[in-house]
Amino acid sequence: MKKALITGITGQDGAYLSRFLLDKGYRVLGLVTDYDRSQLANLKQVGVLDRISLVSGDLMDLVRLRDRMEDLRPDEVYHLAAQSSVAQSFQTPVDTVTFNIQSTQHLLESIRTLDLPARFYQASSSEMYGRVRNLPVMEESVFHPVSPYAISKAAGHWLAVNYREAYGLFCCCGILFNHESVLRPPNYVTKKIVSAAVRISRGSREKLTLGNVEIRRDWGYAPEYVKSMWLMLQQDEPDEYVIATSEAHSLRSFAAAAFSCLDLDWEEHTVIDRSLFRPSDIDLIYGNPAKARNRLGWEYDMTFDQLVRRLVEEEMAHQEEIQPG
Repeated sequence: MKKALITGITGQDGAYLSRFLLDKGYRVLGLVTDYDRSQLANLKQVGVLDRISLVSGDLMDLVRLRDRMEDLRPDEVYHLAAQSSVAQSFQTPVDTVTFNIQSTQHLLESIRTLDLPARFYQASSSEMYGRVRNLPVMEESVFHPVSPYAISKAAGHWLAVNYREAYGLFCCCGILFNHESVLRPPNYVTKKIVSAAVRISRGSREKLTLGNVEIRRDWGYAPEYVKSMWLMLQQDEPDEYVIATSEAHSLRSFAAAAFSCLDLDWEEHTVIDRSLFRPSDIDLIYGNPAKARNRLGWEYDMTFDQLVRRLVEEEMAHQEEIQPG
């Protein structure tokens, strides 16, 4: 039985990836801190908490992490842990950059110095591209990160590439564009929109407050995206892959679609607050997943409207579960 070690296992992608790997017959290990142990709701919600093993470990302590990696000796490592909020990264740039870079290097260095045969997945991000000149974005597109988070992800990406090229490690980088689900934390704008829309449909008189609704993003469905992570590590050679839908939609369109699913007009329930505009932001970005489709066999066929409706339906079920009636 193969062993997979997941950092960030308590997050959205970690929970869905755990379920996917368990269904593939893996033994799934989650590297967690004491804080992570208090954040187990996602693992419970997808029904995997009792089927995985949580092990203590500190990604910022290289010596202890190396010892833990020597004990565990996983076949595959999925590095998903990060301070992953773009907005938060502007508030805590030092913490964001320090953790996201050092955690990546400590894992890679542990694998290298222990000479482990583990295959390594690095969670890169579409945010690395920033203000690109040519669209759609492809693997070879030039990075122009515009946030501390994006900068940290670009550094982690190049660390994985360097350890592959310099030391021969099997390192793959998944450049995932925005991917959503009911497990998104409440500070993510898609979750903020969908959860507010559902609460309003249930009688709440609140107003939804948003920033720049003209930004356009490439949004997909998280459970489908985590499959690509596994596919990358099954290839003969490691590489980078863009995972996207190849379509861009505005935040305005997202909000309108979410409220429309509930027969509501989003503009009647929304206030635009310019203080929520980011210091620097990406106006438009979308990716080309042709390489992933052709080489990995990864397919994505959910339309934008289907995605939004799925998110609304999942949120309705979630709110009904925690607050019936």
